[in-house]
Amino acid sequence: MKSKYVILTSALLISVATFAQKDELKAAEKALKKGESQEAATILKGAESLIANASDAEKAQFFFVKGNTFLDLANKNIDADKNLTVASAAYLDLIAAEKASGKAKYSTEAATSITTIKYKLINSAIADSKVSKDHESAGKLYDAYLLDKKDTLNLYYAASTYVNAKEYDKALGLYNELKTMNYSGKGTNYLAVNKLTSEEDLFKTLQERDRMVKMGTHEKPRTEVIPSKRGEIYKNMALILVQNGKTEEAKKAIAEARAANPEDTSLTLTEANLYLETKDFDRYKTLINEVLVKNPNDADLVFNLGVISGNAKDAVAAEKYYTRAIEIDPKYSNAYINLAALKLERERPIIEEMNKLGTSTKDMKRYADLKVERQNIFKSVIPTLEKAFEVDPKNEDVGKTLLNVYSALEMTAEKKALEAKMK
Repeated sequence: MKSKYVILTSALLISVATFAQKDELKAAEKALKKGESQEAATILKGAESLIANASDAEKAQFFFVKGNTFLDLANKNIDADKNLTVASAAYLDLIAAEKASGKAKYSTEAATSITTIKYKLINSAIADSKVSKDHESAGKLYDAYLLDKKDTLNLYYAASTYVNAKEYDKALGLYNELKTMNYSGKGTNYLAVNKLTSEEDLFKTLQERDRMVKMGTHEKPRTEVIPSKRGEIYKNMALILVQNGKTEEAKKAIAEARAANPEDTSLTLTEANLYLETKDFDRYKTLINEVLVKNPNDADLVFNLGVISGNAKDAVAAEKYYTRAIEIDPKYSNAYINLAALKLERERPIIEEMNKLGTSTKDMKRYADLKVERQNIFKSVIPTLEKAFEVDPKNEDVGKTLLNVYSALEMTAEKKALEAKMK
């Protein structure tokens, strides 16, 4: 008998709590309708402890009112960032509760609010990023992703922004999420200029874009190919892992990515850069040559091979790669600069030998021969330096080096002309 009495008392307590919760919900709704969202928030805080024992339908109603309340506060610029986060979490809890109950009373309206919050978060994240508030920006981008997990671009941007904030562990966690879903970000943008605003509008499909152009509302259609972002994702993952002393884990992650995406050359480049970072130059060159088979006219890759060859003291190969990079891109200033530096390196042993010579007849003859050799090196480097200066006239180091060469060869007129250009 006593046992039944206890059960009955518990039931009465739950019933009283439910009535109290409903009363507070009604009071919060009433306050919100009157525009008193701060009062509604206070009322809801008092009902929070009762929600655990509520039915899924009652939970949905509570979260709906909570979401609307905190969204209204954010819209009134009252602690906007914090209240947007609270509102978005409430709407997600609402959708989960209605999914559990099998009844969708508020979900449609909540979805509209979620879209509003999503774009508010994105715009706020962009504003934060412009003033270097990368931590805040990344958090908002991730919140925007949680609101709409189909829009994976926000997850990618959140990870990249955490890198900018130097919060590498958080970035790595998000990159791992992208890795799990095999995210690439590759796609196509269909754009056309809006005649009314003179700005480019983005269309979801080619057909939609072309239809608007035919209707006369838009002009200057163009298609923009968005390259795969896998290379950058795995590159950043690898750099973070290497920084954390997990080089082998970094190599394994990229190898797995390449196996899953064998046609994605950006991953091969990422793996190559990892071996470059760890100074495994032979493996780097092997991987770069793999990419060059598919992309023989990639000037950056050819240039990098020149740098690697130069570091390995293989001057012949380095000159070949720098020359090839210039053939691919005649305005590749760094290739001209490195090629010139490579040629000027030949002067070093000549100077060292000249400084060791004495004043004997034999030494004086050798000195004269070495001087001619040195002058020939200077003459050979002039076209390369002149081209480097032509391509990059603001590069003071190139200008000064060329002035020194002109001086060494007593090319007074050329030196004066160059000095005038550099003023």
